[in-house]
Amino acid sequence: MKPIAILVTIYAGLLNAQNTASTGKEQWSGLSFLEGAWDAKTLGGTSGADASGSYTFRQELSGHILARHASNAGCKGPDGFDCDHGDLLYVYRDPPGQALKAIYFDNEGHVIHYSVSTPAPNTAVFIADAPAPGPDIRLVYELKGGVMFGKFQMRTPGKTEWTSYLEWSGGKR
Repeated sequence: MKPIAILVTIYAGLLNAQNTASTGKEQWSGLSFLEGAWDAKTLGGTSGADASGSYTFRQELSGHILARHASNAGCKGPDGFDCDHGDLLYVYRDPPGQALKAIYFDNEGHVIHYSVSTPAPNTAVFIADAPAPGPDIRLVYELKGGVMFGKFQMRTPGKTEWTSYLEWSGGKR
């Protein structure tokens, strides 16, 4: 076999293996409970905000990512709380076949890289990777009795307990 034919065969095999590993519903099986459109209403937290809105989790880019898009319907918050908040969260595997990762962007310029785990059925935990100086960050989603509960939490350096900055819940639309 000619060297070019060998390279083409190897490349085609790698490409096929990558596509097989990175597409399909099975890669999202631990997070499938998140998929759909959800209402959200704040429950509490240290932010002091009273807000409502909705968000969707859906597969995009031919099933290679799971994307969360959020929108606000109404908000009252203390001075300094951004009631016009907008954000995007993308969950992916990098490289394909490896552990889940996520990246978050918002209209305030924050970018957060997360490692994602599913420690129990209907539970997803996003832990911020190697934070800059400051608190550790955690995002938790739990589906209980058809209601999705969410928490955005922080843990100050040297502490073991997490404090909720914002908590919310809501049903599927």
